[in-house]
Amino acid sequence: MNGSDLNPTIFRAYDIRGIYPQSLNTAATVLIGQAIGSEALARHQQSICVGYDGRLSSPELCRALITGLQQSGIDVIDLGMLPTPALYFATHALNTGSGVMVTGSHNPAEYNGFKIMLAGHTLSGDEITALYQRIVSGQLNEGSGTLQKQDITPIYLQRILTDQKLNRPLKVAVDCGNGVPGPWIVRLLERFGCEVLPLYCDVDGSFPNHHPDPEKAENLVDLINKVGESAADIGLALDGDGDRLAVVSNSGEIITADQLICLFSQDLLLRHPGAEIVYDVKCSLNLPLLINKLGGKGDMWRCGHSMIKNRMRQTGALFGGEFSGHLFFAERWYGFDDGLYAAIRLLQLLSNSDKTADQLFSQFPPLPSTPMINIAVSDEDKFRIIAQFSQLDFFPARVCNVDGLRVEYSDGWFGIRPSNTTPMLTLRIEALTVAALQRISQLLQQKLQQVMPGLQIPELAVTNYTNPTDRDDTHATVT
Repeated sequence: MNGSDLNPTIFRAYDIRGIYPQSLNTAATVLIGQAIGSEALARHQQSICVGYDGRLSSPELCRALITGLQQSGIDVIDLGMLPTPALYFATHALNTGSGVMVTGSHNPAEYNGFKIMLAGHTLSGDEITALYQRIVSGQLNEGSGTLQKQDITPIYLQRILTDQKLNRPLKVAVDCGNGVPGPWIVRLLERFGCEVLPLYCDVDGSFPNHHPDPEKAENLVDLINKVGESAADIGLALDGDGDRLAVVSNSGEIITADQLICLFSQDLLLRHPGAEIVYDVKCSLNLPLLINKLGGKGDMWRCGHSMIKNRMRQTGALFGGEFSGHLFFAERWYGFDDGLYAAIRLLQLLSNSDKTADQLFSQFPPLPSTPMINIAVSDEDKFRIIAQFSQLDFFPARVCNVDGLRVEYSDGWFGIRPSNTTPMLTLRIEALTVAALQRISQLLQQKLQQVMPGLQIPELAVTNYTNPTDRDDTHATVT
């Protein structure tokens, strides 16, 4: 295979991702590995850690990736099958600073791809498309790198438990959707002293029970039932590669990512007054209000795990969170998104209190809001619409255009942005009251009509979603 045969659409905003073997196969992966190795050498890196998730295609793609990296002259440390955050940890523990994870994350079984870190920096945007340009222009180093295998498991699990203590017994149900973190989180929770009730924690890349995407409520139904029937203190769910965490309370309520971020932010700011916290443009209005109340510094930033990580490194923030469930700890940890570590931090907070999970999170009740709304438009139209939308007058609102537009009124806000991975606009509305939610929705609908007549927000989306269990993605199309 040469560069001209490579599918450019797999080079995305946050990672490389395609469908195996149609758009991403072993021949393409060898070239990608050689391009990553060439870029690493240009950044004065000599060794790269490599790991893979539990997808059926991952071992084969990992072997091809290693071949390409070695052909560039890079020395490879093969970590085998492991969660993505364990790979990130290995780049610190083994002093490489660089790693590539073969993973399709939470996507369906036929997907796979690569998350890339070089010299402590997670590649995104133009840096990823530059790898494609390296391949098509033939700017590929040639060499003969070495290969060694290493098991990072004992060091990683022990490091997570350092300075962490369970102060009362907890019964924990955990659902990994047959993704790679299953055996790891079970072992970790048992070592932490929890009574563990595992659900789909064996690794099966065909995902026979449900997709390993805990952001979608339908994938948490079995966990909710498990918590209820076993009277568990809490339910935890991790995504397919272990870098996201979702939570179900003791009564079976889905705890939103916003509530998790608020809890961790409160804990941090009470111990580190004035600390900076990074969060993405889809997060709740509750979060900046809480940060301001506790004297912290909030930094609203672009969506995407790579964007948040790099922003935290740039500003020195101690914590970051995304609406999608990525949680980033730089206090006592390394600043990368880690669902396993976040789970232990959460259980420690719960065990330190005399409250149930419901009571612990009741101090951060969700505001009336829509679910995430996806509006199908072409890739060309989505950027044009946002460009035209940004020219409209939203007075007296405060407008943030760091990632699409987030338009904030005194009693609510809406956010609209082009999806970085699909031909969609993504949209969310939140307000202090249902009446404000409906008013802002109507205003947004009027504005959308100005830039593209026929673009509709689904009426069912503008509802008082005070029960997070009722949340789900809502899809709309141009009529």
